[in-house]
Amino acid sequence: MELTPEYYDKGEYIETDTGNKVSRKSVIHGSQNIILGGKTIIQTGTVVRGDLRRSGTAHAVVIAIGKYALLASRSVVRPPSKVYKSIFSYYPIKIGDFVHIGEGSIVEAAQIGSYVQIGKNCVIGRFAIIKDCTKILDNTVIAPNCIVPSFSVYGGSPGALIEELPECWSQVMEKNAKIYYSMFTPK
Repeated sequence: MELTPEYYDKGEYIETDTGNKVSRKSVIHGSQNIILGGKTIIQTGTVVRGDLRRSGTAHAVVIAIGKYALLASRSVVRPPSKVYKSIFSYYPIKIGDFVHIGEGSIVEAAQIGSYVQIGKNCVIGRFAIIKDCTKILDNTVIAPNCIVPSFSVYGGSPGALIEELPECWSQVMEKNAKIYYSMFTPK
């Protein structure tokens, strides 16, 4: 994650009361079904599909994203789906705190823990579970229903364990996320 100042056009981003910064050039469907934890950045060209949910008229949380998350340019977050008892359904996705989803990545996981870094151009398959404190390298494909354990680095296609992360990973991710957020400022 780069830790240099990143400037944006103030008119391009909407900033909420909780400090979320959402690009007007991102595509957010079903915003009533999406919860942002605060100080989350959704960059230009990102697609978040909160409209893909189980049938019914009531509002339901489809995508929950924790605090200090970053959805980089052209990333896609959509809930996982499957056919169960001859009925096609979507299921909710939960993304933890201090999560970085890299540029051009596609996420259909069931759950992404906290302190997770997903590289550029990754594909996170349906119903994958990525535990806390993990790193997914650039161009990695995580298979559907795969469980990525804590303190691991996954890479390749299909994704496989490359190495382990140090126990201080959560502090590193938290510090980097807070610095990135503070350096993501208007021109």
